[in-house]
Amino acid sequence: MSASRPLGVNLWIGATLGLVFSAGIARADDSRVPVIVELFSSEGCSSCPPADALLRRLERTQPVPNARIIALEEHVDYWDQLGWKDPFSSAQFRFRQNDYARIFGADSVYTPQMIVSGAAGFVGLDENQAFQEISKAAARPAAIVRLHTMPNAKDPALIDLVVDVKNESSRAESDILLAVTEENLSSSVQRGENAGRTLRHAPVVRSFGVIGKLNPARSSSVQLSPTLKFPAEWRREALHAVVFMQEHNTRKIDGANIIDLH
Repeated sequence: MSASRPLGVNLWIGATLGLVFSAGIARADDSRVPVIVELFSSEGCSSCPPADALLRRLERTQPVPNARIIALEEHVDYWDQLGWKDPFSSAQFRFRQNDYARIFGADSVYTPQMIVSGAAGFVGLDENQAFQEISKAAARPAAIVRLHTMPNAKDPALIDLVVDVKNESSRAESDILLAVTEENLSSSVQRGENAGRTLRHAPVVRSFGVIGKLNPARSSSVQLSPTLKFPAEWRREALHAVVFMQEHNTRKIDGANIIDLH
């Protein structure tokens, strides 16, 4: 069953970013266009596991020519009062989904919902539409996002993520966002619509926030260096950093990249 909920507060919450990991560099020879595919999901929703599986398959098999699919599974909290509290849920993702609903002219939100490149939203089970929208996104001009990591000069327990963004595809003011994802997560659900099931997820967003801004009227590029600390419960070998540029008013995503944090 899908859930429909009235829109909540239009609010962005900057997550406290926490990571410790070894340095790594994204593949420089990958000529595919990075495409952000978000899935608003919940462990309390019986329609969500097939959508989770679809996103996991898209991310694993990379079936769309010229697209580098970057999966962000975002667990909303409005199912948490219906029998099972999702351990990965956050009001932050409800607020983000509400922002998309306003942009798309919808008066409610639901799960599972898939959103491609911030530009198209649809039921997260629709594989054909996912292919179509990912193909469209990969055909559009994209900003260049480069990532690498460096040891923190003051504290060896910390890591600096170096972000370079160059924008030649949009004249809109944009937010630079960082999502930290963890792959291969699963839960044994004890209550609610999925009671008795073991659910396996696509890369789940563990931390999310705005790390900078880009105003093309002032400059076509920006460099950022957030310092990251790693919470003990996150598995270091399963972490990734995803950085993307998203137009502040339209929520359209104009460029992205991903780096392993092993």
